[in-house]
Amino acid sequence: DDVEYLAVDLTDAGAVFDIFTATDPDAVVHWAAIPVAGNHAGVELYRNNTLVAYNVLTAAGRIGADVVQASSDGAYGFFFAEQTPVPDELPITEEHALRPEDPYGLSKVVTEEIAKTVTRSDDISVASLRPSWIQLPGEYPCRDPEYVENPDAGAGNYWSYVDVRDVVDLVEAALAADFDGHEAFNCVGPDNALGEPLEALIREQFGDVPEDCTVEGEASAYSTAKAEQMLDWVPAHSWKTAAES
Repeated sequence: DDVEYLAVDLTDAGAVFDIFTATDPDAVVHWAAIPVAGNHAGVELYRNNTLVAYNVLTAAGRIGADVVQASSDGAYGFFFAEQTPVPDELPITEEHALRPEDPYGLSKVVTEEIAKTVTRSDDISVASLRPSWIQLPGEYPCRDPEYVENPDAGAGNYWSYVDVRDVVDLVEAALAADFDGHEAFNCVGPDNALGEPLEALIREQFGDVPEDCTVEGEASAYSTAKAEQMLDWVPAHSWKTAAES
């Protein structure tokens, strides 16, 4: 109810600006992109994602609307790397270096840089959320036998996932928050998808763990402490109870 749909080609800067000035939104949730590498030519994916982000964010800046946008844990560069590295730290914070080797991860790094540019030039804030593998209730592929029984299957993102309901909650928390400039936030579930001690999994899979390693038990590889501190958000859905409901 109370949703109006307007079709627009987001790669068309004039059309985006026309829609934004006509509707004058209080805030913008920008979630439009080619969402994964491998199903488009790399240059097409990169061009689409970065151009769309530029058009949407600059238009939002011109009308003074804060933005919550989708980045990705792909920005860190782990999942699509030729050889997944051991991260610099565990848990992985938003300060970890971004080292993508693929056009999707690169497009997300550039999208965040566009956000920084817009917040410097216009008086708006932009939250870039970095979700991991998003799961739907009743459709939790991170718990399928071929995934759970084969540690190689999830090693590219260190067996991380997030429930779509937690993603929505973080979007809402970011919209309600009061902060300046651009901020990135990890968006992951409260534990790893295998339900095993993470440090042991990393050591077994990669032969080593980072020197800066403070994870305990079945923790996620990614820290959500920043979102908890700034946005009062913590992931509420673990696969242990959320996979079927």
